[in-house]
Amino acid sequence: MQTALETPAPEKKVEQTEAGNYFVSNYPPFSFWKPDQVPVVEEVLKQPAPANIPLGVYFHIPFCRKRCHFCYFKVYTDKNAQEVKAYIDAGMREMERFTSQPYLKGRKAHFVYFGGGTPSYLSVPQLKDLTNRMKDMIPWDEAEEVAFEAEPGTLNEVKLTGIRDIGVTRLSLGVENFDDHILETNGRAHRSGEIEKAYRFARTLGFEHINIDLIAGMMNETWENWKDTVRKAIALQPDAVTIYQMEVPYNTTMYQQMKAEGKVTAPVADWQTKRDWVSYAFDEFQKDGYTVTSAYTVVKDPKRIKFVYRDSLWEGADLLSCGVASFGHLGGVHYQNQADVGPYMQAVDAGQLPIFRAYQTTAEDRFVREFILKLKLGRSEFDYYIQKFGEDPRKHFGPQLDYLAKEGFATLDAAGVTLSRDGLLQVDRLLHDFFLPQHRQYARYT
Repeated sequence: MQTALETPAPEKKVEQTEAGNYFVSNYPPFSFWKPDQVPVVEEVLKQPAPANIPLGVYFHIPFCRKRCHFCYFKVYTDKNAQEVKAYIDAGMREMERFTSQPYLKGRKAHFVYFGGGTPSYLSVPQLKDLTNRMKDMIPWDEAEEVAFEAEPGTLNEVKLTGIRDIGVTRLSLGVENFDDHILETNGRAHRSGEIEKAYRFARTLGFEHINIDLIAGMMNETWENWKDTVRKAIALQPDAVTIYQMEVPYNTTMYQQMKAEGKVTAPVADWQTKRDWVSYAFDEFQKDGYTVTSAYTVVKDPKRIKFVYRDSLWEGADLLSCGVASFGHLGGVHYQNQADVGPYMQAVDAGQLPIFRAYQTTAEDRFVREFILKLKLGRSEFDYYIQKFGEDPRKHFGPQLDYLAKEGFATLDAAGVTLSRDGLLQVDRLLHDFFLPQHRQYARYT
């Protein structure tokens, strides 16, 4: 006869990783944005500039040394210096067309973000040319943050010095893992020796905020490898670490291989394993004095280190987004540019805004969007939404909040909702229940 202590614990259901996106980056999902709403963006641009909405600027640099097997962003690995210059020129013509409109004219940037692709793929002269021209159109001398994504293998002393000199305050290093075999298997261009070399020199240059990205659940990753990755990340003592759980979106080379082989399950860790690994990382970083500040981030000094780009967007800031396939938000209207460089360049050359699709949000959309995105921070205060939107989340999301509490994903009190560790680790899966009914079906984040 078994005692209670001897009774085996119930096995958790294994949730294999299948193709598709769980990560919620915006709302409504991109699959609901339509070409017939593009004219709405033009109407917004004719309006006078708002006095109380922060403005961010995003520029997409779609060039990489190599395409990662899990990457779903628009990137190109075969462009020469002349083609890069032509793309930058087109991006600046696009920005000039935007900033000449009443809605943006004369406004300054509250935050700036260079994403990709690989922004650090550009040479120092290319970066200086790009940023000098941008600053002429939208000054960022008062910006709270200038963020810049970098691949460690593209960095040297000259490149890092140039990045600092253009005004970057937050340098984000796409480390992902410290094991060369894992990096090679997953299609990363850099190797482990380049990580520490780039990081150490970046530290000497006085960047205000250095973040490193990690990914839990990559191909061939093991518990021992993950523990080693966490240990090496802590040893570097970055200001912040962002930890993603591996997904396999439909437009990745990994998915194409799965499709060719007739496989449904991706060759990466299952969801429970990925959650366990992230939870382990959170615990280890906390032991070293870091604070968990969202479903993905740990921060060494939360009073000093902020994610201005993220937090501003989640609270409804305007975002002027330029470059191929980039996503923007102006005056309550979401928009995305042409997703391929050919149509993008043709539109710009024709003197048009290269917008492919758009979505005019309703007041309810904006309330839902902000609530679900900010829930990723782990705590939401009800009064904030009552004051800003005139909506009480307890009434609007009663069944959803009760479900979170019943299943142990959150605790509710009179003031707000707090996610448990378990809830935080799978927040993106849980957020889909908060979508408006019309946005729950056929929702894709591509």
